Amino acid sequence: MKNNNPLSFVLFYARKYVGKLILAMLCMLASSGLNVLPPYLFKSIVDDVLISKNIFMLNMICISIVVIFGLKAITTYFQRYLMNEAGQRVVMDIRIALYDHMQRMSLKKIYASRIGELMSRITGDVATLQNLVTSTFVDLMFNLVTFFGMFAFILYINWKLTCLIILVLPFVAFMLSFAAKRLRKAGHNVQEHLADITATAQEAFSAIRVVRSFATEDEELERFSKANHENFRALLQAVSIQGILAGVIEEFLIVALAIIFWFGGQSVINGTLTPGELISFTGYIAFMVQPIRSIMNQMNTLQTGMASAERIYDMLEVPIENSGSENFDDKIEHVIFSQRISGNVKFEDVHFSYDEGQEVLSGINLDVKAGEKIAIVGPTGAGKSTIADLIPRFYEPNSGRILIDGIDVRDYPLKELRRQIGIVPQECVLMKGTIAFNIAYGLKDYDMNKIIEAAEIADIKGFIESLPEKYEAEIGERGVTLSGGQRQRIAIARAVIRDPKILILDEATSSLDIAVERQVQKALNQAMKGRTSFIIAHRLTTVREADKILVLKDGKFIQSGTHEELLQAGGFYADLYRMQFGC
Repeated sequence: MKNNNPLSFVLFYARKYVGKLILAMLCMLASSGLNVLPPYLFKSIVDDVLISKNIFMLNMICISIVVIFGLKAITTYFQRYLMNEAGQRVVMDIRIALYDHMQRMSLKKIYASRIGELMSRITGDVATLQNLVTSTFVDLMFNLVTFFGMFAFILYINWKLTCLIILVLPFVAFMLSFAAKRLRKAGHNVQEHLADITATAQEAFSAIRVVRSFATEDEELERFSKANHENFRALLQAVSIQGILAGVIEEFLIVALAIIFWFGGQSVINGTLTPGELISFTGYIAFMVQPIRSIMNQMNTLQTGMASAERIYDMLEVPIENSGSENFDDKIEHVIFSQRISGNVKFEDVHFSYDEGQEVLSGINLDVKAGEKIAIVGPTGAGKSTIADLIPRFYEPNSGRILIDGIDVRDYPLKELRRQIGIVPQECVLMKGTIAFNIAYGLKDYDMNKIIEAAEIADIKGFIESLPEKYEAEIGERGVTLSGGQRQRIAIARAVIRDPKILILDEATSSLDIAVERQVQKALNQAMKGRTSFIIAHRLTTVREADKILVLKDGKFIQSGTHEELLQAGGFYADLYRMQFGC
């Protein structure tokens, strides 16, 4: 479908509005039919009015012209209104479906893509598709119906002269087919370069502090300018193809018109054709130039829109996360997931790689009892965060199993699994909104008492209540109005408000200075009480109180024990401790 007929993807979303679309098409047929009638009136004006001097016929023709164009205005209005309403609804559904799908794609796919490019699918590609559905497609159909309607009239007026036109049509059809392939390719290039422009700008503004710090504004401008020039060249290529096609076809039609005048003039002189019929025939030929010119112009937009439809379809074809067993209760007897999990976590010979042939975790075995505090330390790139990401199924292991309370995490309904796991990441991203909204993020009906309780656990309650608007204070996009420590403690409150039985602290204090880290660590210690906790850390100040410390290197556990046991044993942990604390 995506290669041969991308419009079938759009039609799938249009099925709900088929009634409005049919009514709009009927109005379009009526409008284009009325648009075909005026040239035929030329015949009557010449033969029945000017030559016959028939006043009654003159009056009737004048009234007919007024009625025809009045009806055309009415049918055109309803056609455009109904088609735009249905088209806008179709595009709205596609945009929502695309956003929902992209939200549910695997993190591996999302992280492998540039965010700006993903955003261009929702903005640029959908906008192009919107223009296709609500405007280009309608105008193209209108002009095609008008063209074939006029062709039927000239066939009726004089079939011999029409045969001369038919000789030109195969060439026109060949040119349309020839150009369509190149316009489709050019449309793809335009959309890809437009996505590159979006991605380049998004990257630069997301890293604006880095850009300013390294004074690379000129370099970023050069990157942006290069992307713009590539898009400019792609646009010019499409315009060039479109212009050449329109000019060549129009010239052939003018040649055909000259031939018709020559043959038609002889027929009038010989008495086999009336002057009115010749004028009406040539009038239709002249009128046919406009829909053909419009079709040429719309071909470029149509192919660009179809290219966008393909890009959207390609994105919708990307697999989403497996949401877990739909028949959970049937697979595992006597288990009702509405019950709280205990928090026992077990890794059984887990292997994982982001890219084929480059294994990040190799044969990980781990058995954590409910309520235990487990710290995982090791050098950068050892796979610490990967272990944390496998528990809530952000990624799937290549082999092996991860069990919670003896049940494979792949058998849990994904949303329910993640609702019982709290995560405090290294980079705390807050949403634009109030403090209460951010703490209760994801809860449909949040209780203010629970928000206050979570804030107290996170040791942020005092700060919040010192603000004039307290929990209703706006924090700005990404929490820019708060300090790093305040953002991190709100993230802790957000993680514990659901009272999760499993808590994952992924480098939760690594970006903070020592003084703030101590304040946040106090909040973390409170949050970990009674919960199975995984502390992912590079700095060892946060792991001393863990029940067990696991040292990960090159994707394997090389040491395990308490802080004191590992110091006495020597090896990598002891070396790391001495390097950090100088003792």
